[in-house]
Amino acid sequence: MDYSEFLRTAEDFVFAEDQPEKADIIFVPGNGFPQMAERAAQLYKEGYAPYILPSGRYSITLGKFVGVQSHQEIYDGEYETEWEFLKSVLMKNGVPEEAILREDQATFTYENAIYSRQVTDRAGIQVNKAILCCKTYHARRSLMYYQILYPEAKILVCPACPDGITRENWRETEVGVEAVTGEIDRIVKQFCLMLGDKGR
Repeated sequence: MDYSEFLRTAEDFVFAEDQPEKADIIFVPGNGFPQMAERAAQLYKEGYAPYILPSGRYSITLGKFVGVQSHQEIYDGEYETEWEFLKSVLMKNGVPEEAILREDQATFTYENAIYSRQVTDRAGIQVNKAILCCKTYHARRSLMYYQILYPEAKILVCPACPDGITRENWRETEVGVEAVTGEIDRIVKQFCLMLGDKGR
């Protein structure tokens, strides 16, 4: 494998993406960007799923909601949790409140998946197929966590790009390179610690 092929393999791995299909639910891991929830709202309005489950309390490293990271002129409320913010984004984009489930305790991605599973189990929602709306270069790690909690489900990744880092351009800037290599580093470290020999 030469260097170019290695980079293409890394891109294929990190930037997971699928075409949407009819599903039982749409997941939105917690964050301060509206674009992922906007994408989820679009898919909901197109009839891809009857429920959306945004998840998140706040960043464990900050100990508070990081704040709205873009489109502050549209989403100008006071939000204590990522869930409150994402719910507001969804409703402002035409999703009815009754279609939005609640998970406002998670402080990192694995907890997004853990607590989302608890919510869907309590609600009696059988998740055979789900859509995951996350950040482009966060796609693989998010997918892997949700797959652990929903091993019986087919999970389709339909990401959004809030900060301009894509499969096509990530190598062009230091920020893009650091974002993608940081994800690879986190995947290796976190899943080695979680899975150990089971990952072989």
